[in-house]
Amino acid sequence: MTSTTLSSASICAIVTGHTRGLGAALAEELLARGIRVLGLGRGDHPSLAGRHATAFEQTVLDLADTAAIEHWLATGALRTFIGDADCVLLFNNAGTVDPIAPCGAQDAGVVARAIALNVAAPLMLANAIAAPDTAKAQASRRIVHVSSGAARNAYAGWSVYCATKSALDHHARAVALDAPHGVRICSVAPGVVDTGMQATIRSTSVERFPLRERFEQLKQDGKLTTPEAAARQLIEYALSDAFGSTSTTDVRELVYS
Repeated sequence: MTSTTLSSASICAIVTGHTRGLGAALAEELLARGIRVLGLGRGDHPSLAGRHATAFEQTVLDLADTAAIEHWLATGALRTFIGDADCVLLFNNAGTVDPIAPCGAQDAGVVARAIALNVAAPLMLANAIAAPDTAKAQASRRIVHVSSGAARNAYAGWSVYCATKSALDHHARAVALDAPHGVRICSVAPGVVDTGMQATIRSTSVERFPLRERFEQLKQDGKLTTPEAAARQLIEYALSDAFGSTSTTDVRELVYS
């Protein structure tokens, strides 16, 4: 893997869903590399705030509330955080696997919230990052959609999750065709990561998710990737010269130097 030629002091990153799981690991790894981080999520992360007071900021924001996101973007807080950074990273990590149920047995409100969190929020933030006045003209802007194998393979019980992750993949393909100045984008599947989402999957009834036993077996066999390992792979790729050369990928398929 290659490392970026940029000085870490000139890079800043926005991480959604930074309080736990992969999002927390992303924030931790970025800060360890000397990269300033802005965390966006429904809660805060006191430990990170205490240990990285000068390099870490966080904003409590319900990313399933599109009106709240729109209001926050209008405040100019994003531009203030970015400042004169030479490289801006956006990790659209926050998401939900709910509702896990066959079509016809899903709660309408849960469906709406999933679409807002999994699709609307990432697209709104990507648009804000790509806007010409968000960062200085020569800044590199790199957008990472955290996707899933479910974007590329259909699973019973996951119709909403599959559809929303597929939306991120296709958004990345279309943005790449738009080719906004200074913008690179990729929708990246991080592998099967051992997070709270996996615990939710394993606690779901087989009637609602027929493949539950497969995920139970992955856990038992120790085949789940740790959040820390997945975070390192995502960050290395986001900082590499290869990032954005393809619109969609899987960390297990990455080969670059």
